[in-house]
Amino acid sequence: MLVAAPLTAEAPKGAALPEWMAGTWMTEEGASWTDEVWTDPRGGMMLGISRTGFGPQLGNWEMIRIEQRRDGTMAYIAQPQGKAAVTFPMVLVSDAAIEFANPAHDYPQRIRYWRQGKLLVAEISLLDGSRSMRWNYRQVIPPNDE
Repeated sequence: MLVAAPLTAEAPKGAALPEWMAGTWMTEEGASWTDEVWTDPRGGMMLGISRTGFGPQLGNWEMIRIEQRRDGTMAYIAQPQGKAAVTFPMVLVSDAAIEFANPAHDYPQRIRYWRQGKLLVAEISLLDGSRSMRWNYRQVIPPNDE
């Protein structure tokens, strides 16, 4: 089931947090790498961290969260490298996809996540889909502590 709302209309309400995003995810292309970690939904929120780099060097990092609001809507809040938080209200949700948008932000204006088989796919872009960047994350399985 897909629920969408135009950016000028009321955002979807009552959707569950995307627990299918929970876990430790990574992608590597040559020496470039990106990690993203999401907690399980709890208390109306999922907390996330992301970092990118090249070889042993860290390039960027970001604190992120997805939260359910009192009015039943959901939002993605990003704090790149500890800077001021930017809010992206949810505009679309399904069983395996979620999209957030903030047309007033310079870049990105749209943030999308979806599952594609075992992959978690993330994409940022302008509202019209231009200037897109995409990450195909594979889940990192924690070592067995036995």
